[in-house]
Amino acid sequence: MQLSKYNIISKIKDSDDWFVVNALSGQADVLDQETYSSLISGEENPEFAENGYLVDPAQEKKLFREKYLKFLDDREKDEVQIFFVTNYSCNFDCSYCYQAGYEAQPVALSKDLTDAFFDYVQKEFAGRRKYITLFGGEPFLNAPKHRENIEYIIRKAASLDLEIAAVTNGYHVQEYLEILKSGKIREIQVTLDGTRDMHNQRRFLKGGDATFDRIVAGVDELLVHNIPVNLRMVVDRQNIQNLPDLAQFAIDKGWTASPIFKTQLGRNYELHECQANQQKLYSRLNLYEDLYALLKTHPHIAEFHKPAFSISKFLFEQGEIPEPLFDACTGTKTEWAFDFTGNVYACTATVGKQGESLGTFYPEVKKNTEAVEEWQERDVLSIPKCRDCNLSLICGGGCASMAKNYNGSLHSHDCRPVTELLELGIAHYFSE
Repeated sequence: MQLSKYNIISKIKDSDDWFVVNALSGQADVLDQETYSSLISGEENPEFAENGYLVDPAQEKKLFREKYLKFLDDREKDEVQIFFVTNYSCNFDCSYCYQAGYEAQPVALSKDLTDAFFDYVQKEFAGRRKYITLFGGEPFLNAPKHRENIEYIIRKAASLDLEIAAVTNGYHVQEYLEILKSGKIREIQVTLDGTRDMHNQRRFLKGGDATFDRIVAGVDELLVHNIPVNLRMVVDRQNIQNLPDLAQFAIDKGWTASPIFKTQLGRNYELHECQANQQKLYSRLNLYEDLYALLKTHPHIAEFHKPAFSISKFLFEQGEIPEPLFDACTGTKTEWAFDFTGNVYACTATVGKQGESLGTFYPEVKKNTEAVEEWQERDVLSIPKCRDCNLSLICGGGCASMAKNYNGSLHSHDCRPVTELLELGIAHYFSE
């Protein structure tokens, strides 16, 4: 018997205790100093063996194979999120837009293209659970022809019993309310980067006009009409200290009391091109370190948003560890992206990016099978650095697009600071 290669053992932040997490066996424990010393010494202990911390290597390899095959089987049944980029233009001029360098396209969304999109989706993903997410640019621009096209998409999706989600800046939500009410709306994602002054410094109209009040009014209207809202705050060092005020604002508005209101924090990071002020960007770990500190001094934040801290939140809320993550990249597996030029892409991180198209759905259907297979074959077994990493079944190899940007290959690593996040998260969620 020997220590499992998938043990993650570390000290809990601000504590004398330790933790052990094993994603393969699905077990986790908090350890006092004596038990920790016993474990790392490899002492024979029936409980260590029962929990998969102490293993027969041959049996562990067998368990890995069984769970890997189950992961692949389960993924074939998972719901597919299909992004549809209706345009790359936007009425905002946000200070950190990652699409700012995208070239204007000489084509526009049309009903013919929309029909071709739905035909492709119905054939390619026949028998799969799926939903469509409208994306941009800004999908809810208020030009008459564009509104007509979006209404056509939403009504056609409803006729096919497909749910629609949307990622919008929220400025024209009120103008789209009647259109949204005609569809099967899963959720509307809207971004607020803080309270009024902070948000308006970062997310403003072309020309510089403020946007906060219009967005807030739109969120109110969505909730009144029972349309789910996913409120996102894009965070970096410029606005993180405003999080407690935004949380209080949402609480005072009554948003957080609604069962159809949820939140997410989006880390502002460099994706395709250099940002002007990289000093304000967070690493994943640095962001969570600051969140941990803010939650200590402003516990009401947790009423607005509960950070994941890797799998810590899941473990706290579900009382168990999620299934092993053999692949964190959803691109071409449970996520695809399509745009109004007729191109097909792996995901939102690559959509519209030159050289990343995997085929077309309009005016003709073509697929780059070799490129698609390269995406679909990526997992922790295809990434050299992941094969012997004890964090691999929680990290899952990270984002394929980021890995390619960093290392030049899809089948390379985009490492996540799993151990450090667990140190923070277990301290936060299991402080008692």
